[in-house]
Amino acid sequence: MTSESPRSVAVRDAALSAVPAALADLGALVRIPSVAFPGFDRAEVERSAEAVAGLARGLGIFDRVEVATATVPETGEEGMPAVLATRAARNGRPTILLYAHHDVQPVGDEALWESAPFEPTVRDGRLYGRGAADDKAGVMAHIGALRALVDAVGEDFDLGVNLFIEGEEEAGSASFAAFLSENADALRADVIVVADSGNWDATTPALTVSLRGNARFTMTVRTLEHASHSGMFGGAVPDAMLATVKLLGTLWDDEGGVAVEGLTERDAETPEYSEATLRSEAGLPSGVSPIGSGTILSRIWNKPSITVTGIDAPNVRNASNTLSPEVSVVISARVAPGQSADEAYRAIEEHLRAHAPFGAEVSFRDVETGNPFLVDTTGEAVSHARAALAEGYGVEPVDIGVGGSIPFIADLVREFPAAQILVTGVEDPHARAHSPNESLHLDTFRHALVSEALLLERLDAGSR
Repeated sequence: MTSESPRSVAVRDAALSAVPAALADLGALVRIPSVAFPGFDRAEVERSAEAVAGLARGLGIFDRVEVATATVPETGEEGMPAVLATRAARNGRPTILLYAHHDVQPVGDEALWESAPFEPTVRDGRLYGRGAADDKAGVMAHIGALRALVDAVGEDFDLGVNLFIEGEEEAGSASFAAFLSENADALRADVIVVADSGNWDATTPALTVSLRGNARFTMTVRTLEHASHSGMFGGAVPDAMLATVKLLGTLWDDEGGVAVEGLTERDAETPEYSEATLRSEAGLPSGVSPIGSGTILSRIWNKPSITVTGIDAPNVRNASNTLSPEVSVVISARVAPGQSADEAYRAIEEHLRAHAPFGAEVSFRDVETGNPFLVDTTGEAVSHARAALAEGYGVEPVDIGVGGSIPFIADLVREFPAAQILVTGVEDPHARAHSPNESLHLDTFRHALVSEALLLERLDAGSR
């Protein structure tokens, strides 16, 4: 822990005072169902973007604030609205780019929610609602931290600040790369803070230093020209479900680890993490065993995984005594740091083609890939971030890997290769992002806001 300057103490106090207003604004954002997926109301995403832009304008520090879009190169369609705000640096100070996203995941089965998903609800020290953690809390951590800096040091500070709040991260960031390219001059920065990750636990901050990549695709397995009566031909001809089940089973070994030749893993030490903690954080019942081998965190951070996330097949209600001619599945693979996502996808596709049973026809479509990411931890910004997190939380931060992916970081690296990228977040392991009853731990949010305000102050102070 370092001793705090009078200025940093003032920023810290201002940040603590900024928390209630930030939470109120977060609640207002949660009430907007900004789902950017096809089939949902685009107007709600636009409404969310305008609300965020209003918050940015209210700071009174930006030279420019606008809601902007970019065209999706593959389709020619207009991407979802993002918020872009810029403020030029002065007197040799660096520029920081603050990233978060205002779009959210679909609700899913609303019956599984204990309170209305778009009505922010506080229970037991947590704020519940879709987007309360992922990632409207990230938006408000940025806004709240900037409010604190302004309150403590005034609007006439020297730090350059760019704000980029994306509107389609959950839907795949289809226009992200184009948006970066078209707005490169406005977004260029020395330090980039991506507020879309998590922490070690509710009280211990973390700096994310590695992320797995992803390869997501749809596979269709076909064995028959048409459906047939299962009593007439069952036992003689293979139905598509049989072929699909047998084929999918080849992807894993008996322990549940990935069994695809060509997928690599990263050799890196991991902190201690017990099976009991895994069961608590993942909701793993006592009778169900973990899968894979090696340390638990190595399985989550440093090894590949493959998950079937969707199946198009007759549902239980409409099941009939029929041999299905065709089955489609969505497969989501996580790629270990150090391997390109395209290389991993090719290995999985080759494996599936080679292991298709009964001569089944196998086809692939809707392929999406995003590369893993490793943070260069030697940069000065990393040191500033660790110090700010220690001061903001009162606990030394932990370097963590994350099993999930943030594919667009690869685009940031490509567009701004000289920038130092810091991946932080406001979530704790019980946030249930993407799931029913998503929530934000209020103390974690408070600490995260304070930490970011202190980081801004350190970067603005420079050598003065």
